[in-house]
Amino acid sequence: MSQETVRAIPSARWWRIIPAVILVNLFSFMDRTNISFAMAGGMNETLGMTAALSGLAAGIFFVGYVIPQAHAGHWAEHGNAKQFIGLTIFLWGGLSVLCGFAQTPAQLLIIRFLTGVAEGGVWPAILVIISRWFPREERGRANACFVMNIAIASIITGPLSGWIIANFGWRWVFIAEGFLSLALIFIWYPLISNGPQDAKWLSPVERDWLVTKLAAEREEVKRTPRAAVSYGAVLRDINLWKLVVLYFFYQIGIYGFALWLPTLLKELTNTGIARIGILSIFPYVAMIFGVYAFGLLSDRSGNRRLYIALPILGFAICFLLSTLFSSNIWLSYGLLVACGFFMQSASGVFWTLPPMLFPSEVSGGVRGIVNALGNLGGFIGPFAVGWLRTAFDSYALGIYFLTAMLLAGFLLALNLPSNTAGRPGGEREI
Repeated sequence: MSQETVRAIPSARWWRIIPAVILVNLFSFMDRTNISFAMAGGMNETLGMTAALSGLAAGIFFVGYVIPQAHAGHWAEHGNAKQFIGLTIFLWGGLSVLCGFAQTPAQLLIIRFLTGVAEGGVWPAILVIISRWFPREERGRANACFVMNIAIASIITGPLSGWIIANFGWRWVFIAEGFLSLALIFIWYPLISNGPQDAKWLSPVERDWLVTKLAAEREEVKRTPRAAVSYGAVLRDINLWKLVVLYFFYQIGIYGFALWLPTLLKELTNTGIARIGILSIFPYVAMIFGVYAFGLLSDRSGNRRLYIALPILGFAICFLLSTLFSSNIWLSYGLLVACGFFMQSASGVFWTLPPMLFPSEVSGGVRGIVNALGNLGGFIGPFAVGWLRTAFDSYALGIYFLTAMLLAGFLLALNLPSNTAGRPGGEREI
């Protein structure tokens, strides 16, 4: 179908589904990363935590996060993704509030772990919803819009968290932002539908086009010869493990950067927490442009592999240079902003890969497996930076480690299967 024909179809799906999934991931990302501002705003001193222990508290979220991943993707693919996500919002919002009442490092670690469990199914479930609403020629942009909310969340989280801590103390950053997540329940249920066939707010033209288009894609998959689709076969597929390891390296860099950024800015600028909150905005403003640009380039060319590899390389180079030029405060800060441009730009493109490499019967589970195991990098990155800071009194060594992991991810991205560098028409339906 030509781009002109697609543009003639009503676009209510873009204005209803995308804002809803953006809000969910926005608040979940806020509640998983606001600990970075608490670390820089007095939490470590109050609870008597070293840099290594605070890095563990930031990263242990991702140990819990892996637990429901594969099952969540399967449940969402074959069940009610809307209800599943509604339940997780209630759980993670309540647990985030409890973080504000932690009196010991052990209590904080337990609550952060449980928060990770509560949030663990959100990402694969939302990707399933997107796959039910956007045909393959729109999926790269839809995923990019979804990923872009991470930038929006960080733009909001920085000034808001800095202001809350400056005026009320670090505990209230968890309590206030946790209650904001709980309020999201009253937005999620009215806005979202599991698929176009369930949405009474769609025009007949848009509903018929989506149902027909997505059904045609499923039929195309059925006509395509393929190997067995058991999860045992999937686990023996080298392409699964390429995706897992690539995403693992990538998440080490992303969360090592995101969860230590306020502390790095404090070390770099020697300023107060409220101003750090403002300075933390600009890497994420740059991220919005990077995510959209690489998603658009990927959709136009169909070359998913290239537009995964390039942003990871750009992120690694800018992160390394920001440390090498740390004696020049504003040059170093400018390079941290450039890190933001590249940081999440590969994510939306990356999540177009499972339907290209695996049949639809297992694609939901594949998303969960990749997201679960890959997000263990979210534990390794923050913890490694904190441990290196404690052991060697140097944040630079932590950044060198993160850069090395990103470069490994870049090399692995170049080794993805050749069909990931082809035209979008070669994709399977999610």
